[in-house]
Amino acid sequence: MAENTSDATFVRETDLETTAPTLIEGLPGTGLVASIAADHISTRLDLERYGTIRSEEFPPVASFSDGLVQDTVRVYAGSDPDVMTLRSDVPIPSEAFRALSDCVLEELAEEFRRVIFLAGAPATSDEERGNVTGVGTTEALRTELEENEIPIAEEPGAVGDVTGALLNACYQADVPATLLLVQTSPKFPDPGAAKAVIETALEPLVEFDIETAALDEQAERIRRQKQQILQQQQEESAQSRSMFR
Repeated sequence: MAENTSDATFVRETDLETTAPTLIEGLPGTGLVASIAADHISTRLDLERYGTIRSEEFPPVASFSDGLVQDTVRVYAGSDPDVMTLRSDVPIPSEAFRALSDCVLEELAEEFRRVIFLAGAPATSDEERGNVTGVGTTEALRTELEENEIPIAEEPGAVGDVTGALLNACYQADVPATLLLVQTSPKFPDPGAAKAVIETALEPLVEFDIETAALDEQAERIRRQKQQILQQQQEESAQSRSMFR
């Protein structure tokens, strides 16, 4: 294993019997699609916490769950099927992209056989939300997308932020990686788009089948919250107009 020269370190917490798992990236981004999908997959597949990634470049935030403080960037894994997820409770700042990429490649890459990245792309209409297109770092991965009836991203484009940094690092290091672009709400968390990418792309690519009804419930709660916000804004606007009559 190559020596890690970055200032991010993987701290292994348990040994798991996985055989060349697929790493699913679930870091915060547009619509929180990747985060919601990775969280849901981790829960439904009952993945165990495999380890954490620590860096001085990460935000100085303490997150907690089930009454215990935990590291903000964590890796989960399981063997039925062989899956790993990379999750974070906070957005990764740009100054930490290089450290995180180096840590994943130098300390984790030998543990998995490929990475699937998830990136939200702002939808211009409700009809577009949930549409998924794919990009591969190799011809074989592009063929895999086509064989699983996942549309190929035909138009040139680019993906930025932490997902783009990690994808580029994998490409440069010849680590097999697939990017799934999901049309999503640009302003609100979008469990519906997360459900779509799980059912139409992740399930056939990784070969698992999980229940997603809980994501429908989340989507309905967010829809009601959006309606309440809109109604409140309309009422405040009406009150403001009446004051100046």
